[in-house]
Amino acid sequence: MEPDADRPAATRRDALRHCGTVGVGLLAGCTGADSEPNGSEADDGSAGDGSSGDGSSGEGDSGDGDSTESYTAELAPAGEVAFDAVPEDVMVYSLLYADLAVALGHGDAVNSLGFDADAGGNTLDAYYAGLDGVSFDREGLAQLNTGSGGGISVDRELLYELDSDLHLADPCLFVSFDGWSEDDAAEIRDNVGPWFGNIYSRRHSEPPEPCRDEYAYYTLPEIGERVAAAFREEERFAALDAVREDLIETVRSDLPPAEERPTVAALLYMDGTYYPSRTDVPGFANAHIRPFDVPDAFAADEVTYETAYDHERLLEVDPDVVLHQYGIASYYDVGGVREDLADHPVAGRLSAIENDRFYPSGDPVQGPIMNLFQLEMTAKQLFPERFGEWPGYEYGDDYPEIPASERLFDRDEVAAIVSGGAE
Repeated sequence: MEPDADRPAATRRDALRHCGTVGVGLLAGCTGADSEPNGSEADDGSAGDGSSGDGSSGEGDSGDGDSTESYTAELAPAGEVAFDAVPEDVMVYSLLYADLAVALGHGDAVNSLGFDADAGGNTLDAYYAGLDGVSFDREGLAQLNTGSGGGISVDRELLYELDSDLHLADPCLFVSFDGWSEDDAAEIRDNVGPWFGNIYSRRHSEPPEPCRDEYAYYTLPEIGERVAAAFREEERFAALDAVREDLIETVRSDLPPAEERPTVAALLYMDGTYYPSRTDVPGFANAHIRPFDVPDAFAADEVTYETAYDHERLLEVDPDVVLHQYGIASYYDVGGVREDLADHPVAGRLSAIENDRFYPSGDPVQGPIMNLFQLEMTAKQLFPERFGEWPGYEYGDDYPEIPASERLFDRDEVAAIVSGGAE
């Protein structure tokens, strides 16, 4: 597909300045494409290099989203991107960035999601139900992925039709899609709007070859700081991240000794097969598990995306606790899975099944609001005697109601920050 030279430019897009050159490797922004990966494994929001880590610069960074002065924000692999106005029409691929847009008060700017908007929206709704005035309107959102049979395909023409001010997605991810190249991603940047996303920090996995030399890995709060800079919402994000820091301090201050912590397995179960994931490796996929410093049941194994276990192999590992990913208002009825496994002659002997410690867990592609609930959920599932019992969960329901005295973060405070009403 050749670019349409006669395509008119959008008014909002004209207000967003970005460079039209391809940088080293793949997609440099205006500057900053040579940022070094910081390698930080912490979840404390630091940049790992002694800086504030917010990725922003320019005059008038008030964080109120109203300034008309030009400003910049920086996030690898796009590098530094310059803006003359806050983006108002934004393409989003993953729930991480949809949740971030809502958290920053710009959920109404989202015009798309990578997959079915109802499926992803249901997951966000399940968490937002406990936050007064916080919601995600998914009506009319475009579905970007049009692939079938497990393949992922996004039509470049659709991105032209959306005509977004900003593509809140990792250009390297798009380069990995069927029919895409680095030139295609650069074309969208130049003719439609800049890219601004980083997804391979999920597990510090290797991006496509054109991106590898200049890629950087970030923690979840580091990504949040940089996206907040793009929306001029630094103060709002800082307030929200302070809630996360307080929650982590709460759980870390009351953990049992290391030798008393259960072995934990994060996995997916489908059609008689378990697909394990490591929890002791870097990446924001584990941002809701890492603070508990629990032994990874799969630590002795070489686990990749292709790794698969049968019942006998998982019984050899026999984790104390199983956290089944995508378990909240998502793709898996974990309660039904647990019942089926309990009736299986081998799986029924798993300690996690016998002791009723096979739990629905969170979405690894989590944004900051999701992360708060998923931290609380994990605390109750791993250490109920210290943080209160996990109340159970029925497939398709919202995140369960937690008694006010047993909540690990203040819902009203979070809702006020997201809605802009916090002091």
